[in-house]
Amino acid sequence: MKTKRFIAGAVCPSCGTMDSVRMFRSETERDYRECVECGFSDEMELSPRLEGRLPDARIAREERVLEDHTDIIRFVDGSSSKNQ
Repeated sequence: MKTKRFIAGAVCPSCGTMDSVRMFRSETERDYRECVECGFSDEMELSPRLEGRLPDARIAREERVLEDHTDIIRFVDGSSSKNQ
């Protein structure tokens, strides 16, 4: 019996549903993936090719540089007046 395991964060290439794709290895030692939502299935490539551009990772972005000078502001509570 083959064990089917969900792939965390995987998106089905057919229906676009996240966390619905599971993979399993057949008796012929080939890896397959299938979507439990729409029934899509295909054989997984051993060395897949990247199509398009990788998305920007949050940690790869440069931090925004703050301005060199600092302005001091003073908060005044206007809800209470001293004249009462």
